[in-house]
Amino acid sequence: MNNRRQQIIKVFVIVFCLLVIPVALSFLAYLLPAIGQTPPVPKHYTELTFPPLPEVKLPEYTRFQLKNGMVVYLVEDHELPLVSGTALIRTGERLEPTSETGLADLTGTVMRLGGTRQRSADELNALLEQRAAAVETGIDRTFGSASFSSLSKDAETVVDVFAEVLRQPAFPQDKLDLAKTQIAGAIARRNDEPGSIANREFRKLIYGESSPYARTVEYATLANINRTDLEQFYQQYFHPENVLLGIVGDFETATMRKLIEAKFGTWKPAASKAPKLPDVSQAKPGGVFLVDQPQLTQSNILIGHLGGLESSPDYPALSVMNEVLNGFGGRLFNQVRSRQGLAYSVYAIWSAQSDYPGMFIAGGQTRSDATVPFIQSVLTEIEKIRNQPISEAELQYAKDIVLNSFIFNFQDPSQTLSRLLRYEYFGYPEDFIFQYRKGVEATTIADVQRVAQTYLKPEQLVTLVVGSQAEIQPPLKTLGQNVTTLDVTIPQPQ
Repeated sequence: MNNRRQQIIKVFVIVFCLLVIPVALSFLAYLLPAIGQTPPVPKHYTELTFPPLPEVKLPEYTRFQLKNGMVVYLVEDHELPLVSGTALIRTGERLEPTSETGLADLTGTVMRLGGTRQRSADELNALLEQRAAAVETGIDRTFGSASFSSLSKDAETVVDVFAEVLRQPAFPQDKLDLAKTQIAGAIARRNDEPGSIANREFRKLIYGESSPYARTVEYATLANINRTDLEQFYQQYFHPENVLLGIVGDFETATMRKLIEAKFGTWKPAASKAPKLPDVSQAKPGGVFLVDQPQLTQSNILIGHLGGLESSPDYPALSVMNEVLNGFGGRLFNQVRSRQGLAYSVYAIWSAQSDYPGMFIAGGQTRSDATVPFIQSVLTEIEKIRNQPISEAELQYAKDIVLNSFIFNFQDPSQTLSRLLRYEYFGYPEDFIFQYRKGVEATTIADVQRVAQTYLKPEQLVTLVVGSQAEIQPPLKTLGQNVTTLDVTIPQPQ
């Protein structure tokens, strides 16, 4: 048996030597020239080279308007057997009465939560769950929204439900009570997270406590809202001429158009006027503010002032300026975090909005005893970018960041559709994103310094710290300004 095994092994070795080794040597010889021509591995990320990004083009779409004024976009995408749609409704939290803050949110929530006049909430949920479909509604600060998603084979049924939710919400009392209970719970927990406190209170300092861009729902305003208020708010704004609907997915345009005309064509328009948008001005023109949280061992810090609009001709240059300050390769990260070790995180954002002024915000988190040095360091970098031209390398790096991220705006047709809806809603041209890209490409060093000097206003910077007053050493008063302590106690229900 052993001899037999040894003979087999010898035969295997001979075959291996005669067949496998020559083939392997030939393959290696083929590879050697290519290996010799392989460029050296880059020693630093700045040595990396990449091919140019592909040209971005809008997908084909169809836009039409129903006789009742409703605008519809259709984009075919047959990659998957799915259909989804989003409607934007010209309404928003900013249009609700101050005494009924929370009304818009409740209206948007109970529209879906409460079912329709034809189907109860349970019937609606069962129908959608059986088809792995979804219909959702909500109202944000500047617009209302409704959406659906389904398999393409169920699109007609789900669009029917979607139309029902938009046109015939029931607003049952028990669902309103449930939604109010959930909001009350959120009010009770709103001081649990330091970051949430900072964001909420900073908006109040910039826009004003009663501004629709900063006000918060309270137990008292919640108690003022009843079912009739929801119905009246709905009737005021939910009309076909206030709706922009976009649908993308696996369908034939002609068939989907007929379906939309059948489900929404009989919706009656109203003769309502477009509401006047609230005025915006900065509430606190500078100052240092503290939310004392004795239990904290670190500080959440926000520094900033009122910002601007995306429609500004300087928005592209401001985006480049923003990247010089922000991100892993930006000045704040390199100086405040890496070199000085003053921050867990640090950032700057020129947050422009579509139809009302946004905010410029610089901030981050740091340990309590580094709070004042952190603030001083951030202010130094803001002054520096205003008073000294950036380098050519910084300009190119910042522009590359903005331009290389451009392609991610068009990863799938639904993103493009969302952008088209948003631009029409806010009155922007459909090629706004391409105009923006050209503006970024044309931005110069002089442009960055000009917008920094024009739009960054040190005298208007508001500084907010959420942290432990006892642990912040040196104290905030060493910044040379009066320190105002904010009371964030939650008013209790009567």
